[in-house]
Amino acid sequence: MKTWSLQTRLAVVLGTLVTVLWLLAALATATRLSARVNEVFDDALQATAQRILPLALHDLRGRGEPLDEHEEHEIDRLPDDEEGVVYQVRDASGTVLLQSRDAGAANLPGFKGQGFSQSDGYRVYQQSLADGQVTITVAEPVADRTRLARSMMIELSLPLLVVIPLSLLAIAFAVRRGFAPVRALERAISRRGAQDMSPLAVKDLPRELMPFAAEVNDLFHRLTAAFEAERSFAANAAHELRTPVAGAIAQAQRLKAETADASAARRADEIVTTLKRLMRTSEKLMQLARAEGGRMRQERASDMRQVVQLIVQDFQRAGAGERCRLTLPPEPVPSVIEPDAFGILCRNLIENALRHGDPDQPVTIELTPEAVLTVSNEGPPLAPEALARLSHRFQKGAADGDGAGLGLAIVTAIAERAQAEFSLVSPIPGQSTGVSARVALPRG
Repeated sequence: MKTWSLQTRLAVVLGTLVTVLWLLAALATATRLSARVNEVFDDALQATAQRILPLALHDLRGRGEPLDEHEEHEIDRLPDDEEGVVYQVRDASGTVLLQSRDAGAANLPGFKGQGFSQSDGYRVYQQSLADGQVTITVAEPVADRTRLARSMMIELSLPLLVVIPLSLLAIAFAVRRGFAPVRALERAISRRGAQDMSPLAVKDLPRELMPFAAEVNDLFHRLTAAFEAERSFAANAAHELRTPVAGAIAQAQRLKAETADASAARRADEIVTTLKRLMRTSEKLMQLARAEGGRMRQERASDMRQVVQLIVQDFQRAGAGERCRLTLPPEPVPSVIEPDAFGILCRNLIENALRHGDPDQPVTIELTPEAVLTVSNEGPPLAPEALARLSHRFQKGAADGDGAGLGLAIVTAIAERAQAEFSLVSPIPGQSTGVSARVALPRG
């Protein structure tokens, strides 16, 4: 089901109301105008009767014919004074003394009293002299009035064909302009990254939106406090674990050296292995806390080649030897990612490749002039669903592996906060085996 926006709803409602009001106003105007037209026509019909009646009397007296005779007389007709108007002049007995050309066809009624009436499609006005000896009946076709009223209504409606669309466009424009702050607030929220908890700007917002923006800012503040508490706890817990775990490792190693029991020595080795795994996990938790809470970008770009070279040399000194094969461009590779954060990212990618890749095959590390870091290792290809879950926390590539399942989660967190692009592909492009991690660094 399609959901209309508030802007569209308001525009439709206002447009409908304005259209209905325009039509009602036009109908009221047409009704009032029709009544006024009838009044004007009635006044004209009455004036016609009052002009014709004296002329008829004058004409009859000029001929010397008595007005009280009841037989009909042949009287010359007066020329029509008004187009479409018919009339008859009668004496007191109802004998027609004078009439217009079409008066007979109109079948005008006899005198029934002074005033207006309707008869067979005609508007009729009747009037008599003071002594009642002569009456006049004047009639006009109602169709003429109807035709004129219809023509006036059409002329009145024509401007509405222009005014109503213009009104709708004006309403749509006004509503869109009025909702501009709402759209700006929507864009400000939708463009934020997952880690951006900075408050919204409320300076230029309308008064109606300020409470909403204030509540959102309050929510950001509470979320920031909750995230900071979580990161602080993880970092502090990992830090506090390092000293006692290191002490426990030393005690276990001393116990192994002092005991002559082979079984006890074997158990001491297992304890040392477990404690070292715990030590690595605590270090990863500290890195993850820093990745999620620290600053991942700097104001000025730095050359990332030195960072990659130092990390690779550390692995080579730690026993990786010739397995790490590094390729660097001759020219600097500038990026605004924070160097320490980039070092953590590189260390986790290389460590992950060394641990899970084929031990007999090298791990290739390449940094291109376009600031793209690629770390690839040989091994069986991984399914897409397996690749998707590897960047989650505590997800291991192998169920029996000795990793903490946090390396790629740390890389993902750093990439998101530094606005870098991180992706995993398997197999390696152009091959049928292996896994390749690619990070496109921000150039600034």
